[in-house]
This record gives sequence, C-alpha cells and structure tokens, in this order.
Amino acid sequence: GAAVAAAAATTVAIVDYGSGNLRSAAKAFERAAGELPGGARVTVTSNPAAVARASHIVLPGVGAFADCMAGLAALDGMAETLRARVRGAGVPFLGICVGMQLMATAGEEHGGHDGLGWLPGRVVALAAGRRGVKVPHMGWNEVEVRRPDHPVAGRIAAGAHAYFVHSYGFEPDDEAVVLASADYGGPVAAVVGRANLLGTQFHPEKSQRAGLAFIRGFLDWRP
Repeated sequence: GAAVAAAAATTVAIVDYGSGNLRSAAKAFERAAGELPGGARVTVTSNPAAVARASHIVLPGVGAFADCMAGLAALDGMAETLRARVRGAGVPFLGICVGMQLMATAGEEHGGHDGLGWLPGRVVALAAGRRGVKVPHMGWNEVEVRRPDHPVAGRIAAGAHAYFVHSYGFEPDDEAVVLASADYGGPVAAVVGRANLLGTQFHPEKSQRAGLAFIRGFLDWRP
C-alpha cells in the first residue's frame, strides 16, 4: 500500500561539489517533476547519505575537468557512494556537461587526469582537427538522435536544438555509446549512455522545451 508507493517515489539528488551555481538545474528538474503524475522530490546536496537514498542521481559540472574531479574527491565518501549506487546498484545516473565528461577514462584538459572510468574514452580539446569553428562551442546546436529507441534520448524531437558551452568533447572508445550527436566542424557526442548511465554535453536546464522533455524522460526512466 502506502509504503510501496513511498518506496517507488522519484527522488532526485543533484550532487553539489562546488561546481557552479546549481539553481537553474534544480529549477528545471523541479519543473519537469511537476509534470510527472506522481511528482518527484529534487534536492541539491553535498551529503553522500542523501545521494545514497535517491532514486535518480544527477552530476552537473562546469569548468575544468581536473577541478571537477578534485571537487568530487574533496567530498568525503561521495565518490564511493556514487560508485556503489550507480555502478553497484544500477541507480539511473545523468552527468551534465563536465559531469558527463567525468564518466570518461581520462581528460586531457591542462594535462592528463583520470576520470571515473565508467564509459571508456577520452575528453579532448575540440580545436583538434575541426576547421573554421570557434572554441568554446557556445550556443544553440541541432541535436541528431542516433538511438531513437532509447527511452530518454528518444524524447529529443527531430530537429530539436540544445544549448552547449564547452571547449572539450568526449571521444568514446566504443561509438555505440553515442546516443545523439551534434555537428560542430565534425561530430560532437551530445548524449552518451549505456545501461543506467546517461550523459549530456549540452545543458538540458538551458535548452528550453527539448531540455525539459529530456529531463522528464530521465525522471521516468527505470533502466
């Protein structure tokens, strides 16, 4: 009865590890949650215990890869909790921007730095081998869904545009993890994922209708 319903409730933990102002992300998730039949509770937290209790975990990120990894490492128990819940228990996980990049094996910004190693690949400078494009890649770009059958990536409508701000891109070892791409002097991984892992290079919280549809899909997701 009520206990089962409570257990099934959607609770979203947005991990606050000192990487930027998370208010706009929280507001977008709250707005999307308001459109779910059962709603969802959204918390911005630096507490590993709160992250451990959540049904959905979101790792945002702005700035340099190494700074974000260091910020995560500085929160006592957070990296271990993420590993246990996301990799061990299979809790739905969304990385946004640098939060997505941290899933890689390594990042090459300001020297080589280890990532979480959840999706094998490297985070490399966009400038390499792209003709006539400005770095950072900043602004609206069309997102081309490669895996329309994916329950979350498939929520992005054909021809939809999303908002990007980044100087580095994720280059996975296995192209099959790229669920959607953008064209910026060559392909850019826009959405990546495998099993319960999901990441967006764009900012869904700044991507208006396409972003809200994506967030709603994530909140509905039970991989």
